[in-house]
Amino acid sequence: MSNPASNASIRQRAFIDRRDCPMALAADILGDRWTLLILREAFYGVQRYDDMLADLGAPRAMLTGRLSRLVEHGLMSRIPYKEPGSRVRHAYALTGKGRDTALMLIAMMQWGETHITGRPAPVMIADNLSGVELRAGLASKEGRAVDMSSARLVRRPG
Repeated sequence: MSNPASNASIRQRAFIDRRDCPMALAADILGDRWTLLILREAFYGVQRYDDMLADLGAPRAMLTGRLSRLVEHGLMSRIPYKEPGSRVRHAYALTGKGRDTALMLIAMMQWGETHITGRPAPVMIADNLSGVELRAGLASKEGRAVDMSSARLVRRPG
């Protein structure tokens, strides 16, 4: 889909400025390893800071900074909680905006199954009603599935 035909010149620049590209702007917020791993933790239901810290093996300052940035950008919210005998702490939960990263994470999981592990992940995305496994993919506005080989990148009119 993304590479030009083999007979086209290899000298080509992106036809959309990075400052106007939603993909580039999203990468500015989401595009580092730790941020994606934090979103993965939240996607799997992990909310407590200490649980994320233990699962990720991340430096404390990095985790604190990335969580603050995700809260600042509205992808996560801080929720105060208090366990018996402890001080008030904060959990981190995905907001609607954060939950909207699920399709990207699912696509990454499926890519990893195909190109890294070569086997199905220990978890899958399943339909609530039928239990059938669901896959990320392209669909037309009408909901018709479209194979990647039939897709191309085009400039919008206007």
